[in-house]
Amino acid sequence: MQQYTSPGLVDSRPSFVFTPQTSSVGSPVPLLVMLHGCGQTATDFAVGTAMNVLAEAYSFIVVYPQQTNRYNLHSCWNWFDPAHQVRECGEPASIAGIVQSMQQDTVHWTIDPRRIYVAGLSAGAAMAVVLGTTYPDLFAAVGVHSGLEYQAATTLERALKAMRRGGPDPFQQGNVAYAAMKHFARVVPLIVFHGTHDTTVTPINGDQTVQQWMYTDQLAAHGSYTSDFHHPDTVQEEQHPGMLSASVFTWKGDGGRDVQSYWKVNGLGHAWSGGSPGGSFTDPRGPNASREMVRFFLDHPMEGVERHPFSAWKSLRRLMTEVLHVKRADRLPGGAYR
Repeated sequence: MQQYTSPGLVDSRPSFVFTPQTSSVGSPVPLLVMLHGCGQTATDFAVGTAMNVLAEAYSFIVVYPQQTNRYNLHSCWNWFDPAHQVRECGEPASIAGIVQSMQQDTVHWTIDPRRIYVAGLSAGAAMAVVLGTTYPDLFAAVGVHSGLEYQAATTLERALKAMRRGGPDPFQQGNVAYAAMKHFARVVPLIVFHGTHDTTVTPINGDQTVQQWMYTDQLAAHGSYTSDFHHPDTVQEEQHPGMLSASVFTWKGDGGRDVQSYWKVNGLGHAWSGGSPGGSFTDPRGPNASREMVRFFLDHPMEGVERHPFSAWKSLRRLMTEVLHVKRADRLPGGAYR
């Protein structure tokens, strides 16, 4: 991987990019944004998920933005802070800016604008939810591993409670997320992995994430997509000798493609399912979450969405937001958001 600095963006967070040898400038390829959990680094997360191996096999680029302790004591994404839950502000704007900067860097990459995705683990997963909500015109689909619904919390105290007991009513949050999409609202496909034995971000959060997105998508579809969390279109049991089993639920839209895919991994704790033991917070016994997310993503390109580039003023506003919130973020005991 190579470290990447976004020209023109005022942001001290490093990013690391993996470019497969199978890609070449001039031939558009997908881009996947991978957001690590607390206490992890981009390199650690890349090793643990083995996403670069899949990127080489399927010819897509991976960028790993890295949080630093300048913005959070334990290098957690600040998903629970209202300053980082809306478009054009804070960390969502910073990460979206990295993507747009890479798109404009045509000397090194040719990125397919219809196939840009975001996924994360824990705090990174919660931030992936924020990005899918606030930038639905940029991200074609979202992957959530051990995460939480949109605005599951707006304070540290509520975040700790949500991680243990779940967030607010997911139908209420579905409305909140739809409002946050503004006029960019559309149906955003979602794949979720969550362990039944996760004691850090308890399993109710997996249910709520799917329910919230389901309702948000229904609102964005204006009646063309209907679904019921308690009546999935398909239910399948994944079981292989010596491995953790999983119950897989899907809800389909027009054309028979999955709009939501939910993997409940039996016996999995707070760890990336099917990950490499060389990285932190992984469990190689589980179904391969990286592979399943990639399959899901590549089956869901974006269609018919207008995109809106950033201006220099918006970049400056992002800097001002970061500076105003650095001290507060540094005081947060982010290790709880691992």
